[in-house]
Amino acid sequence: MPQPSNPETRAQELRQLLSGYSYEYHVLDAPTVSDAVYDSLMGELKAIEAEHPEFITPDSPTQRVGSELLGGFQKVAHRSRMLSLNDVFDASEVEAWVVRMDKLLPGTKHEFFADIKMDGLACALIYEDGLLVQALTRGDSFVGEDVTNNVRTIANVPLRLRDDPSIAHLLVGRTEIRGEIVMLKKDFDALNKKQEAAGKPTFANPRNLAAGTIRQLDPKLVAERPLTFMAYDLIRDDPSEVPTNMAAYEAITHLGLRRNMQASVFDSLSGVMQFVHEWDEKRHELPFNTDGLVIKVNDRALFAKLGVVGKQPRAAVAYKYAAEQATTIVKDIVISIGRTGAATPVAVFDPVQVAGTTVQHASLHNADEIARKDIRIGDTVIIFKAGDIIPQVESVVMELRPKGAEVFNYEDALRAQYPELEFERRGDDVVYRVRGTSGDLILKRSVEYYASKGALDIDTMGEKNVVALVDAGLVRDIADIYSLTVQDLLKLDRFADISARKLVDAIQEKKTPPLEKFILGLGIRHVGSQTAIDLANRFESIPRLAGATLEQLEAVEGIGKVVAESILAWFADEDNAALLDKFESLGVKPRYEKHEGTLNGVSFVVTGTLDSMSRDDAAERIRAQGGIFQTSVGKDTKYLVAGGKVGASKLAKAQAYGTVVLDEDAFLKLLGEK
Repeated sequence: MPQPSNPETRAQELRQLLSGYSYEYHVLDAPTVSDAVYDSLMGELKAIEAEHPEFITPDSPTQRVGSELLGGFQKVAHRSRMLSLNDVFDASEVEAWVVRMDKLLPGTKHEFFADIKMDGLACALIYEDGLLVQALTRGDSFVGEDVTNNVRTIANVPLRLRDDPSIAHLLVGRTEIRGEIVMLKKDFDALNKKQEAAGKPTFANPRNLAAGTIRQLDPKLVAERPLTFMAYDLIRDDPSEVPTNMAAYEAITHLGLRRNMQASVFDSLSGVMQFVHEWDEKRHELPFNTDGLVIKVNDRALFAKLGVVGKQPRAAVAYKYAAEQATTIVKDIVISIGRTGAATPVAVFDPVQVAGTTVQHASLHNADEIARKDIRIGDTVIIFKAGDIIPQVESVVMELRPKGAEVFNYEDALRAQYPELEFERRGDDVVYRVRGTSGDLILKRSVEYYASKGALDIDTMGEKNVVALVDAGLVRDIADIYSLTVQDLLKLDRFADISARKLVDAIQEKKTPPLEKFILGLGIRHVGSQTAIDLANRFESIPRLAGATLEQLEAVEGIGKVVAESILAWFADEDNAALLDKFESLGVKPRYEKHEGTLNGVSFVVTGTLDSMSRDDAAERIRAQGGIFQTSVGKDTKYLVAGGKVGASKLAKAQAYGTVVLDEDAFLKLLGEK
């Protein structure tokens, strides 16, 4: 490369130009030249400095990577403490924070500054007359570690502050800029792809990687990793030079550092909370990870006047969003059979808060997934929500595995939980399915059961019509029946105009079914008519039932661990969750009505043949009066209704338990029907 006539001037021009390009790229996010142009100019500067080392300056972009640090990091005291913030988790705690400030400064009108909290490593950059001289970690808030050599390698950290006439006073003397060292999501993903391609282990999360990288003793290793500095504060010896937190942010941009452009000022708490909720929804769109916001008093004189308690300033709080990861213990692994006959494993665990909701079960997808993650009953696992919706097991905390925890044997579990069924795994399919039944056959049975007299009792929705609807592809799950139209049915040979209208009308009439009938119609394993009633009475809605804990389910009369786990597994199945959403979107709204009457809480068993009604009718009338219909005589059975051809064993049990035996006439009188 030809040498310029005046290399010193050329080097100075190149440094200034490259600094400007770096500002456009890292701060404004609006580069005016390509990477190739930048690299070419950088190459020219390196060549000049190699030929004339006397022209090298400390702020030259060629001087970012220094020598390996021997003997570890030096401890350095902060001139002003790097404080941490108290956490708040909801609007009431934010309001309480403001009330506390009002007591200390009564009559003061607050202006609030709010910004997104970055999940990285806190660091202070110290500039003397605009030149970077030191970089310190937070440490214990009083004393940090000198990581200057490593921070100099971060591409968007200016080695010299940008010369801007509007803030010329900040380029004289000492200027401290505090911020977070982060790894942006795109850089983290790219780095992990590079690790995978090289056959190396991937990194767990950006925050830990950023923190670990900065503490490497060799700056060359640090330079290989794409770190970013995001500034959030500016400190001068004379506080009056930076009157507000927003003024600090505006100055940070002028000085050539990157900061969050979402930061805003509000004159009311309602504005702050609107900002909080807005970014709770949009935070996943940000280029970096965040777990909340920082809310401060904007006026820095008031901020200082409010003082510090412990390590936390009174004039600022960190609003934390609900955690997206949590740990819990796997209590059991149960298997749910879906509408296609697929066997889906579900982890049941102690309830834990993840992303703002209580989670107590998670789909494990299939046997291979359990084996790959080596999930065992008794393991402590990390739970996360995929897309903030579906809970999943991320990994096992191996250090906390209990002694004797056995490898989960999927086929043994299938045999134990479904002794009456056979399962098979065909070819490359990762899923075990019920042997000898197709998905369509299971679907037909499910729709028939949902429409049956014991469940929703949908008129004309018999076996032949169900078969025709499923075979024609008009019904692909139970909820699809509510989207059927007369025009759909008229395409089938079985239906004419009257029969089509009759079926559609009969289905639409069942859009607000009794809750217990709807629960029964879902076909949850081990949930019969009485259990469905007990569940409806206890939880009073599908969302509350879906969110019930194992302990809450087991507390319902007559429900043990097997039934409770079956209910949990049904609601944990992703297909079932989608089915419930579909019911709702189609306007199906189960209604809860508490059945109370003269027989409230009284238990009945009906045996033999009744002349005036079937056993199902008898059960309905008992339940309508608030009574409990049982299938076998037990200690808590009050009445045995005996029709014709009564079984001797039931009469003997009734005598043993002191159960009152009623004939049909006495039963009708008890119902108030005679």
